[in-house]
Amino acid sequence: MRVGFIGLGIMGSAMAMNLYKRGFLYAVYNRTRSKAAPFESLNVKVAENPKELAELSDVVITMVTDGPDTEQVLFGKNGVSESAKKGLTVIDMGTNSPAFARSFAERLEKLGMDFLDAPVTGGDVGARQGTLTIMVGGKKEVFERVRPVFEAMGKLIVYAGPVGYGQRMKLVNQVAVALSDIAMVEAMMMAEKLGLDMEKVYQVLSTGGARSFSIENYMPRLLKGDLEPGFRISHLRKDLWYALEEAKSEGVPLPATSMAFELFLSSENLGYGEKGIQALIKLYERISGVELK
Repeated sequence: MRVGFIGLGIMGSAMAMNLYKRGFLYAVYNRTRSKAAPFESLNVKVAENPKELAELSDVVITMVTDGPDTEQVLFGKNGVSESAKKGLTVIDMGTNSPAFARSFAERLEKLGMDFLDAPVTGGDVGARQGTLTIMVGGKKEVFERVRPVFEAMGKLIVYAGPVGYGQRMKLVNQVAVALSDIAMVEAMMMAEKLGLDMEKVYQVLSTGGARSFSIENYMPRLLKGDLEPGFRISHLRKDLWYALEEAKSEGVPLPATSMAFELFLSSENLGYGEKGIQALIKLYERISGVELK
């Protein structure tokens, strides 16, 4: 299978590189062409637009920021759909709403193309190491056909159900991610105020009942003053909005998630939207008057 990859950001570039190492990657496209330079040096075709990439590929993967961005790549001028390539499999691996996924699938099916929604979790570390968890929605037979492509990028591949269920699974995951990040930040701020040795706090939190991905991966970054993104605050805020909308449509109250959305939105408004989700601590420093040393 010749795979074309669209979206070479923090996650996408690492995922595409793992596809290259496994012999799948044939072409790439990124709006900012300079990000494709590492692949061009490996003799991977750099397409001029998504349409050209689709014409060169059997499978097209999109990994862009949001639903409207994905829609533009698929259905805009020189988009994937303009290739009119019957039998093409389109896989959206960004995090969007289930409603977007169902719309994309319906529109592509009319053109003779298959669609899977397959968002991922595991952060920049998982993307680089090829150990992502991938949650897939769509037709089971299409999923099985392209499973080797997923296995080149992830360690745990979960078939979640029909179209939209990959996104539903991811939104559930993001609720847990957001709340665990808040728990980590609040614990750190309390420990700082109480005068505890933060390295010892980390030892306790990373091995005991409080252990979480956030503590194991983001707390060490905070202890070094590293706010750079493995996963951006603006992206998590967007995901939480989708989660709240989906929960509302099903009548599921999510009071803590509503609070989390407001906290990450406030952090974004303070100018930390492009920083990693661990930068939430800057909001807490401001409202508490305590600075992490």
